[in-house]
Amino acid sequence: MIKILFQIKDNKLYAKIRYRLNTDQKSLINTNVISQNELVFSDEYIASNIQLIHNFLKELILSYNIDTLIIRESSIAPLVIHVASHIPSLTNLYLLEESIVSYKIVEKIIKSNNIKYVSLYNIPSYLMEMLDEKGVKVSSRNEILFMSNFMKYNNLENFSSLYYKTSIKVNLPFSKEDEDDFLAFININKYLKTIYINTLNKNDVENILEILYTYRLKKIKIYIEQNINDIELIEYLKKINKKNAKINGIQFKIDYSEEYLEDNLMGQIHINTVKACIFIALFIVSSLVVYVFGSNYNSMQKVEDIQEDIQNAIISYEEKVNEESTEEPTPPEVIVTPDDVEEPKVPEKPKEEKKLKNDMAALLEMNEDTVGWLKVNNTNVDYPVVQAEDNDYYLKKNFNKKNDASGWIFMDYRANATDLSQNTIIFGHNMYYSGVMFGTLYKTKYPNWYTKEENQIIEFDTLYENHKWQIFSIYTVPSTNDYLIANFSTDEKYQDFINLITKRSIYTFNTPVSVNDKILTLSTCSNNGTKRLVIHAVLLDEKTD
Repeated sequence: MIKILFQIKDNKLYAKIRYRLNTDQKSLINTNVISQNELVFSDEYIASNIQLIHNFLKELILSYNIDTLIIRESSIAPLVIHVASHIPSLTNLYLLEESIVSYKIVEKIIKSNNIKYVSLYNIPSYLMEMLDEKGVKVSSRNEILFMSNFMKYNNLENFSSLYYKTSIKVNLPFSKEDEDDFLAFININKYLKTIYINTLNKNDVENILEILYTYRLKKIKIYIEQNINDIELIEYLKKINKKNAKINGIQFKIDYSEEYLEDNLMGQIHINTVKACIFIALFIVSSLVVYVFGSNYNSMQKVEDIQEDIQNAIISYEEKVNEESTEEPTPPEVIVTPDDVEEPKVPEKPKEEKKLKNDMAALLEMNEDTVGWLKVNNTNVDYPVVQAEDNDYYLKKNFNKKNDASGWIFMDYRANATDLSQNTIIFGHNMYYSGVMFGTLYKTKYPNWYTKEENQIIEFDTLYENHKWQIFSIYTVPSTNDYLIANFSTDEKYQDFINLITKRSIYTFNTPVSVNDKILTLSTCSNNGTKRLVIHAVLLDEKTD
C-alpha cells in the first residue's frame, strides 16, 4: 500500500508517491490531507473510489484552469491517468521518470480520450505508432548518441524527432555511418515529405529509390541542389518521374543548368510555336497592365494590414504584461496539517537562461514560426522573420499563413533560430513594383546608399536578443548555391567562404571578418530572376536587451 500525493502548483497538477507514511494502517486507507493545494490518498482508496476521486479532481482542474498533469513515478502512472481521464481541459501529460514507458501506461493514455500531448523519456516504436494513430503527439527526452553527419545535419537528437521529421538534408556520398542512420530514420519516420540532396548521379538515384520503394514511402519530393547538365541523367530522371507519378508520387525536382536549357530545351521549340507565343504574350501583356497595377496595390495593402495587426498585437501584449506586473498576488489559503505530515517538496521549474522579449512573445502568439525581426535602413525592409520545415512554404504564404504571391521574409530551414549558425541566411521575394518584402533591396546596389555609414548597419533581432550586423559585401551573382551554406566543418573552409564572398563585393567596405565571427546573408532575385542580389553582414560584439 502506498500513498499518492496530488499537488497544484503553477496551474499544473503534480502526482507523486508520498514516502513518509503514518504507522497507523487505518489512516492509510483514508485521505491524510485535503487543502487548497494538495491531496493525499492511498492507492487502495483511489482504486475503491475511482468515480469519487475523479469528480473531486475534475472540480479542482476546472477551477484552476489546469491543462497539464505531471507524474513523478511511472509505477503510479496507470492509476493516476485512469482517475484523471475524460477531463477535456487536461490535455498534456509529463512522465518524469527516466525509464521506457510501458504498454499499460500507453493503454491508459489512449483510453483517457483527453490527453493529446505526452512528454516522456523513451518509448518503443510500436507504442509510438499506437499513440500516433490516436492523434497523441509524443516528445521523447532520451538523446540519441550518433556519429553520422546525416543525423547531425538534420538535428535528429531523439526518437520523437526521428518519428515526426517532415524534411531532411542528404549530403552525398554517404559514409557507412550515414547510410546506416539513414536506413534507421526511414524505418522509424512516418511523416517524411521532402528530401534535399546536395549532388546526384545515376547510382545514387537507384540506391535512394530502392530504399524508398522497400519501405513503401509515397508522395516524396526530392530536390537536387545543383545545376544538372548531364543529358543522360536528366532524361533518366524524367522517365522516373513519369513512372512514379502513377505509382507512388515520388518526384525528383530538377534544377536545369543554363547550358542545358540553351542547348536542348530552346532547340525543341519550333518557329511557329515561338510566333504563336509572341502573339499570345503581346495580347496578355496588354490585357494585364491594369491587373498588374491592381495586384501591386493589393499586395501593399495586405502587407500594411498585417503590419498594423502586428503592431497592435505587440502593444496589447505589453499592456497585458504591465498590468500583470502591477497586480499583487493573492496569498493562498493556508490550512494547518497534522505534525506527522511532511510538506511535500515539488522541484522548482528550472530558470530559463534567456528571457523571451515581449514583442517576440506577441509575434509567437500570432505565428509560432516567428524567429526574429529584420530591419534594413532606408528601405522598406522592416518585418518579422519566420522559419518553416523547408524553403518552399513561405514563398507563397504570408505571415498569417494565407496564400499570398508576395510570400514573407523567411530564414533558411537549416539555420538555428536561437543559437545562430555561422551563416544565417534570410530569403525574400523581390517584389520590385509593389516594394514589399525585399522589393526595395535594389537600392543597396547604388553608391548613394552603400557609402552611407547608417545604411551599413542591419538590425536582425532574435527571440531573445537584439543584434546589429555590419555589411561587408554586396553583389549580384548568377543563380548559384555556393553562398547558401549555413555551417562549415573546418575553419579553413569557413575562411575560404569569407574570402569568396568578400571578393565579389561591388564596394570595398574594409569591415574585418574572421572565422570567429557569425554572418548574416540576405538573398533575393535580381535581373528578372536570372541573378541573385546578395548582402552579407558580420555580427557586431555589442548586444542590446
